[in-house]
Amino acid sequence: MSDQRPGVLGRDDGPWEGVERCLMLAPHPDDFEVVAVTMRRLAAKDAKLFLEVLTSGASGVEDGFAGTWDEKADAREGEQRESGKVFGLDDGVIRFHRLVEDEEGHMLEDDYNEGLVGAILDRVRPDVVVLPHGSDTNADHRRTFRMFDRWAQEQKNPPEALLVRDPKTTGMRLDLVTLFGAEEAEWKAELLRCHASQQERGLRTRGHGLDERVLQVNREIAAELGGVAKFAEGFEVKSYA
Repeated sequence: MSDQRPGVLGRDDGPWEGVERCLMLAPHPDDFEVVAVTMRRLAAKDAKLFLEVLTSGASGVEDGFAGTWDEKADAREGEQRESGKVFGLDDGVIRFHRLVEDEEGHMLEDDYNEGLVGAILDRVRPDVVVLPHGSDTNADHRRTFRMFDRWAQEQKNPPEALLVRDPKTTGMRLDLVTLFGAEEAEWKAELLRCHASQQERGLRTRGHGLDERVLQVNREIAAELGGVAKFAEGFEVKSYA
């Protein structure tokens, strides 16, 4: 975290204000829900939201939950649609791409996939792109950031990027926060629990579900701010202008 206090969404001016088209560039189903409160706040300010899911996330589904790779992919995409319905997203703004993956089930960082990511960005033409931070233990998160970063550097008027702090982020500046309380935390937890394959895996392997894992990060961010709220989503703001 930088010495300067981060901006607060809905209170402080910044590149996050006045957004008309906001793209969530999500490596997996469930990345949208990590910052669901922020996305809801932007939608309340009349921003049009777009959710583009780059991989199926099938590698994160246990065999006991679904059998074949396609069944796992279908399950995860179905979970995202269900969560989108609870959120209130028009199903027409959610798109699934299933980028080409390596043997471990991570997206390849090759010309073909990078071209598809660029085509998404060219089509949506967002004012702001929300995506994972490049400093992250998850390979898909790192590769999504790098492919976006290369695209943005080639644009005449590139969008602002809001880089997300999530449970796998290893280090980042905290430039923007969205503060929220217990009621919105429970709403967010409901969205996260729609991702049943991940919720159940977390309960079995970690002793807590996806909902608690994400909300714990939000508690930690709020604590860094001195306890001004019970929960906070956090972002590093990257400008290419």
